[in-house]
Parts: sequence; C-alpha cells; structure tokens
Amino acid sequence: MEVQKPEPMIRAFELLKSGMLPFSEPTLWRKVKEGSFPQPIRIGRITAWKQSQIAAWQNGEYVAEVRA
Repeated sequence: MEVQKPEPMIRAFELLKSGMLPFSEPTLWRKVKEGSFPQPIRIGRITAWKQSQIAAWQNGEYVAEVRA
C-alpha cells in the first residue's frame, strides 16, 4: 500500500515575497474575492494555496469563478 504525500502548499507571503505574482497583497485578496484568483484553503489559522492551483493560474489554465 502506497502512502500519498500531501500536495505542497504556499502561503500568501511566500507568493508575494517570491515575485510569483505581478501584484500587491491587496490586489491578491481583491482577485480572490472577485473569483479571478483561486480560493485559498484554511488550515487552522493558516491560509494557503495548493501549488498546483497557482501553477494553473500562472499558465492561464485557471477558470475564474462566477460570483453573483
């Protein structure tokens, strides 16, 4: 039986500090709210994204969520 490793996660400060995003923190949260950036996952008090979601967004593969 093979044990699956959890998917790597990345936090907002890591995204912003690394230069992976071409915008500021307020813009990040606005885009999340609009649905044009993936929703983060809450793990206790930690907010993070799956690295695969960020890669999909960077490659233009993320489909924006429609918000009413």
